[in-house]
Amino acid sequence: MNERVSKLLNEQINKEFYSAYLYLDIANFYTKKGLDGFANWYEIQAKEEQDHAMLMYRYLHNNGEQVTLEAIAKPDRTFETLMDPLRAGLEHEQYVTSLINTIYEAAQEVKDFRTTQFLDWFVKEQGEEEKNSMDQITRMELFGDDARSLYMLNSELAARVYSAPSLVL
Repeated sequence: MNERVSKLLNEQINKEFYSAYLYLDIANFYTKKGLDGFANWYEIQAKEEQDHAMLMYRYLHNNGEQVTLEAIAKPDRTFETLMDPLRAGLEHEQYVTSLINTIYEAAQEVKDFRTTQFLDWFVKEQGEEEKNSMDQITRMELFGDDARSLYMLNSELAARVYSAPSLVL
């Protein structure tokens, strides 16, 4: 594997674990606000991010590459309104998309087709993550000011269950 591609994948493992921390922090915020459904949504998001990191971890090992684990930064966002975490989540997903695109581009440049094929799943996943984030914002804009509607939205988010990715390495 190309040295730059391996380095970028190693860095992405850390970024994915940071994403899990960020989403746990968002879950903390919503728990404090009494919105257990919103908290559930972000706790599951955190699990998904951990899975993403582990997929990359295994991929590097399966390709004979060294994995270097670095310290995970503490989330540095503060949230005031119920909308703040939703917007932070969308911004973060857009950032992660840019990181995945950078790795993909680096793999393409060196004709590392195995890695580009591996990353295809992440490219699709990021599209889904950004859409989910945008949908959450839209729904909060539409319903968040009405207590009954917010209660229903919270209940809907509480029903989300965790599903591990089924990506074959």
